Amino acid sequence: MNNKELQFAYRVKRALDANLEHLPESTTQSLAEARRVALARKKKTAPVRAVAPQFVLAGASGGSFTPSSSFSWLGRLGVAIPLLAGVMLFAGLYEHEHQQRISALAEIDAGVLSDELPLSAYLDHGFNAYLAQQGE
Repeated sequence: MNNKELQFAYRVKRALDANLEHLPESTTQSLAEARRVALARKKKTAPVRAVAPQFVLAGASGGSFTPSSSFSWLGRLGVAIPLLAGVMLFAGLYEHEHQQRISALAEIDAGVLSDELPLSAYLDHGFNAYLAQQGE
């Protein structure tokens, strides 16, 4: 039944319930008989079937591998290892770049502290340009 049919059925039910006391006895008996006949003719509801897709990976256990099989840990491991390797790679790249920044700042500090720079470099507005030229 769609939504409109259900609404119509509920309106009919409410109207019948409201006027039930005013209906003659013969009408209520015929309605009760019609209800019994309708319930007897009602189709049995079939069980609902749902399709649940399963992921299948090729290459394991005779050409197919389902995650629900006994080798499900292997499938999880096949996903976890590349993910872990990617995280480690990005952590390594971050650490390398961080060390590069520390080294560059240490060189600048060492140059300032060892007085290898001329005094005019400290007063010059192009101090960063001078440091960049010295780094090359």
